[in-house]
Amino acid sequence: MSTEEAKPEAAAPSLASRITHDEPDTKSDLESAQTDGAPEELNGSGLAEPEYDVQVSLNDLQQDPNNPLYSVKSFEQLDLKQEILKGLYAMNFRKPSKIQERALPLLLMNPPQNLIGQSQSGTGKTAAFVLNILSRVDTSDRTPQALVLAPSRELARQIMGVIEVMGQFIPDLSVYPAVPDPARRNQKVEGHIVVGTPGTVTDQIRRRLMDVSKMKTLVLDEADNMLDQQGLGDQCKRVKLLLPKDVQTVLFSATFPTDVLRYADIFAPRANKLTLKHEELTVEGIKQFFFDCDSEQTKYDILVKFYGLMTISSSIIFVRRRDTAAEIERRMVADGHKVAQLTGALEGPERDKIIDKFRSGEAKVLITTNVLARGIDVQTVTMVINYDIPEGPRGEPDAETYLHRIGRTGRFGRVGVAISFVSDKKAWENLNAIGANFGVDIVPLPTDNWDEVEETVKKVIKSHRAGKTTKEMNKGLNKE
Repeated sequence: MSTEEAKPEAAAPSLASRITHDEPDTKSDLESAQTDGAPEELNGSGLAEPEYDVQVSLNDLQQDPNNPLYSVKSFEQLDLKQEILKGLYAMNFRKPSKIQERALPLLLMNPPQNLIGQSQSGTGKTAAFVLNILSRVDTSDRTPQALVLAPSRELARQIMGVIEVMGQFIPDLSVYPAVPDPARRNQKVEGHIVVGTPGTVTDQIRRRLMDVSKMKTLVLDEADNMLDQQGLGDQCKRVKLLLPKDVQTVLFSATFPTDVLRYADIFAPRANKLTLKHEELTVEGIKQFFFDCDSEQTKYDILVKFYGLMTISSSIIFVRRRDTAAEIERRMVADGHKVAQLTGALEGPERDKIIDKFRSGEAKVLITTNVLARGIDVQTVTMVINYDIPEGPRGEPDAETYLHRIGRTGRFGRVGVAISFVSDKKAWENLNAIGANFGVDIVPLPTDNWDEVEETVKKVIKSHRAGKTTKEMNKGLNKE
């Protein structure tokens, strides 16, 4: 997996011109503040943060929770360099999110300590680990000092965009993409921060193109996925063994199954931990529905009919198989929809073009396999379709992948729609098990009353376009 160098779309002068150095004190400033995932310049989402209960487990029991740095309420409390604060202001970050309040003091401690952070989509984890990296980089030395590993080239490009926008005021800062790119095949890695996928990074270190002797920080984004998959997990382990023994290891993910968490404890020993309660591991702003179809052919027919009915800003359709993606694309294009498909079968540069078309709105519907289930943030996505219910390797219900998939909409507390398709007993049982796992009702939509479908879905999407949060949406529904 991976990509040629990501080129930031933001021009520094226009960003700089919007910066204010004073802490804002108006309600509207704070409501519009905060961006995570993709920066605004890459059509990322604004944060309207849910009230998560962040639980802290410290590896050093002598640390005092009453210490003023145990939690912070402003970025200014962290004694950051002015260049970093300017980058935060440029991204419209005004005050730390819940996870940042607890994570940043722990990340910025000296000597550095490891961290395992469980953080729901849209709570500010990307910005937290980027800020820590920027605080530790010495730009006078071009040797790589921080390494971020991501499971896909698309997520690696997005993280690069965040680093480049947040770090735009740090003189001479350089970020290098460690992703498959024939033009860089034998090129020496020169950059303060390297962002890439495990396979490419392993290859570059093995071929001595990347000097890792001065690496200070290693970050695994979507760490559960990275450590759980046999190939990626082995590659991540090999990379870690090649880094200095005292490298600060930071693992972030929205989900950490018990077996993966045990391995994470070995990968990042003596780590401080931030976790969410199990009952909060759902995206409450997403209205979840399903269509009950009587065959695979009916699934195609209902999907095409549904998209013919609805006007949707942008949506993602998740499928299990590449041939299914190709068939859906063929039928929807024939019906006049602006559709693109993205699967692992495509070469890197082609994948870059497709995701950029989707970010810009040139393509309204993106059909993909699980390659884009994690981390990708596109503000205009109002709907996610689970055309195939996610399954584990033995056909069991995959609740974690379902959570990550639907998290591509309803970003950062706003309202979104997730619609699943079931066409047999197994899919029905798996979807029920996923709903029970998260304690949510997944509501049926009729396949014989399209007026009702249109009214139900449009009501939710209308709330998204109005920028409403979950609480506002629910309040409105309760009045009706």
